[in-house]
Amino acid sequence: VVLFSMAANVLEEDSMEQDIESPVTIHQPKLPKQAREDLPKNISKECSKRKIQRYVRKDGKCNVHHGNVRETYRYLTDIFTTLVDLKWRFNLLIFVMVYTVTWLFFGMIWWLIAYMRGDMDHIGDSTWTPCVSNLNGFVSAFLFSIETETTIGYGYRVITDKCPEGIILLLVQSVLGSIVNAFMVGCMFVKISQPKKRAETLVFSTNAVISMRDGKLCLMFRVGDLRNSHIVEASIRAKLIKSKQTKEGEFIPLNQTDINVGYYTGDDRLFLVSPLIISHEINQQSPFWEISKAQLPKEELEIVVILEGMVEATGMTCQARSSYITSEILWGYRFTPVLTLEDGFYEVDYNSFHETYETNTPVYSAKELAEMASRAELPLTWSVSSKLDQHAELETEEEEKNQEDQNERNGDVANLENESKV
Repeated sequence: VVLFSMAANVLEEDSMEQDIESPVTIHQPKLPKQAREDLPKNISKECSKRKIQRYVRKDGKCNVHHGNVRETYRYLTDIFTTLVDLKWRFNLLIFVMVYTVTWLFFGMIWWLIAYMRGDMDHIGDSTWTPCVSNLNGFVSAFLFSIETETTIGYGYRVITDKCPEGIILLLVQSVLGSIVNAFMVGCMFVKISQPKKRAETLVFSTNAVISMRDGKLCLMFRVGDLRNSHIVEASIRAKLIKSKQTKEGEFIPLNQTDINVGYYTGDDRLFLVSPLIISHEINQQSPFWEISKAQLPKEELEIVVILEGMVEATGMTCQARSSYITSEILWGYRFTPVLTLEDGFYEVDYNSFHETYETNTPVYSAKELAEMASRAELPLTWSVSSKLDQHAELETEEEEKNQEDQNERNGDVANLENESKV
């Protein structure tokens, strides 16, 4: 830091005197914003109390903005997706403008053809055969353009067979009109049928909990579907978002780590008819292996949960997301049951969907609990020296047994020799 400050002062003093071709340039290293915030963590106590910035908001929207995008032409190469992703007001504006511009453009061409052929000078002349009957101005040309492109056909304005340029224009407008209709109607259909609204009926519990389940410390959260139509092939996965620094000193902001919620056992594939509690066993492969109740509030982490599946009515894939920060993870709590058996059916009470109750849970980390359990299974007088003594005693017993067997075999051999001599 001292060297960089001295170099910065030298550069400020000699900035006007430096030659352009000077080979020596000193640049102050530019660290990422998250790295600059995390480096003085051990020095300043205020950094540990700062508010955690969400990576994914509770409603599932990603809290990331793209800046300094220079290759904006890529949006035009995928114009269909660009139009679908626009907000409704812009989408409707473009929808109206595209049709209006095409009608005006071809209406102008129809009027120019009639004007150049002299149809405007022979209005009312029964001996003159115009390009388009009853076309007497720009407004009537505009109306004929709308009738042609939308195939309305009122029968008042009709193209004649004495106008080859009009026949060609009719073909061009019909083809381009079909393309515009297919593109814009398809865009509106996809916009309307997007499964984003269906994802809003998939709910996540407000908090995640940590408690014991089947003798193991588990991280749990609850998911539910508010609609009667089911999500087909529903699957759940979770990510831990936490910045870290590698052994080589590289800082990785917002590093993503998988959280196993039943991938190997198939528990991540859900039959989401009623609310389900998703459980993550905190074992040696878990990123929460060494986190205890006292250490949890000090951690700066975020858990992003993603629920995916196909909408039963449309067959389209939808995705619902939510996240939990450390203040939303409750240690020593369980979820209140919401499923009850009524007369001939099961009823789900969504008023209790987010409710939790406190339960007896150890405050130690899963690693500490495993160490205490392993020590409890060993004898109280166990030690390394006693274990070695046991091995030595077993070895001496085996040697004595082998010696006795050898003596017995030697005695048998001696008796056989004596009998042979006799």
